[in-house]
Amino acid sequence: MAERSQTAPEAGNDMGNEDAIGGNVSKYTVLPSGYCGQPKKGHLIFDACFESGNLGRVDQVSEFEYDLFIRPDTCNPRFRVWFNFTVENVKESQRVIFNIVNFSKTKSLYRDGMAPMVKSTSRPKWQRLPPKNVYYYRCPDHRKNYVMSFAFCFDREEDIYQFAYCYPYTYTRFQHYLDSLQKRNMDYFFREQLGQSVQQRQLDLLTITSPDNLREGAEQKVVFITGRVHPGETPSSFVCQGIIDFLISQHPIARVLREHLVFKIAPMLNPDGVYLGNYRCSLMGFDLNRHWLDPSPWAHPTLHGVKQLIIQMYNDPKTSLEFYIDIHAHSTMMNGFMYGNIFEDEERFQRQAIFPKLLCQNAEDFSYSSTSFNRDAVKAGTGRRFLGGLLDHTSYCYTLEVSFYSYIIGGTTAAVPYTEEAYMKLGRNVARTFLDYYRLNPLVERVAIPMPRLRCPTSLSWPGASSWTPLVGLEDLSQGYLPP
Repeated sequence: MAERSQTAPEAGNDMGNEDAIGGNVSKYTVLPSGYCGQPKKGHLIFDACFESGNLGRVDQVSEFEYDLFIRPDTCNPRFRVWFNFTVENVKESQRVIFNIVNFSKTKSLYRDGMAPMVKSTSRPKWQRLPPKNVYYYRCPDHRKNYVMSFAFCFDREEDIYQFAYCYPYTYTRFQHYLDSLQKRNMDYFFREQLGQSVQQRQLDLLTITSPDNLREGAEQKVVFITGRVHPGETPSSFVCQGIIDFLISQHPIARVLREHLVFKIAPMLNPDGVYLGNYRCSLMGFDLNRHWLDPSPWAHPTLHGVKQLIIQMYNDPKTSLEFYIDIHAHSTMMNGFMYGNIFEDEERFQRQAIFPKLLCQNAEDFSYSSTSFNRDAVKAGTGRRFLGGLLDHTSYCYTLEVSFYSYIIGGTTAAVPYTEEAYMKLGRNVARTFLDYYRLNPLVERVAIPMPRLRCPTSLSWPGASSWTPLVGLEDLSQGYLPP
């Protein structure tokens, strides 16, 4: 059993009960059994007391092996998936095996080659560990839970290493991003605070459209997009940013879309859960995506605010709410895909399939074959199901899912791991697909500056076009990986 250093905080120091994990470890130093004195190099220090951090407990199994316990979502012990923690005070060439031992899910993409993310202070670009160093198995030593073990070799003594389930995307990063957009004073980008979370964090609502569409009495065709209702599903934020970045650009397609549509985007529905490092729940332990039927203004304030706005738009005769898309990430499936609703009206059901079919043509990572339409009772409280029942036959409601791990390009069997850039590219392709859906392609040809189609990303020249091309890789952590 690991021992606390003399400087370790007392909070949450009940390390004997596997269920007694009440908070994140804070500069927790692992000392060998029987050791007294100040920590030495190689006595690892674990920390998750930072924004979006999650690590509830550390047990030392041996000199080289550690059992790591995910802290459950606040006020809800059912969900233990997201982890995000740092390790410091390492020795050069120190080899370790970390076992994540208390996942709440049995099925996982770790069975299919997924690996944790890693970065360090001298190499700040997130990278995936080699799959050959990752093992996922059922372990009799941990109540037959499924365990994910990975081997790692630290290579730089002064570095702090950070490990995470997937690319983190914090509330603070999101706020800085929106602040930077506001400073550009674009007359077609509007940011407002639709409400606040329980812990008084902002619920931001973005409106992207031509100012002409907002004049009094103007008729509006609205596309409403939401994300991060499940806080640990960080890929949804990258997809959402890809949508926003494209829509505010000077690309001719973006300009045509702004002229004809009003995009309403609430990119972070669960800012408290995001900040706290939860996987699925809010501060009070609620899965917000099961409370659309009757959200409470005090327990689910962000959901309540969005629902009130949608109902207000629905009741406005000048507003046609045409699309609702809620963006998520999936922990067991590859690719991007959608969930839609089932309707008795066959024609409406067929029309609902048009958008995902078009998206499949535009995005190589989107799978129409994985797209499904259902009305499962367990999903009745989701945004897609509730709004699909509320809105009229001209509206289409979807959940857009994207894999935490990878996509498979048609005609091949090789899994291509997602990067931050690839997630954002999917977002750009979602935005671009509205041009096809509304048959606005001829209007693009009238724009003065000719541009190639989006499937040729490297030749774009509008502001931010560099995001179409792969970022130049910084020095990687390959020296930190265990050799074959």
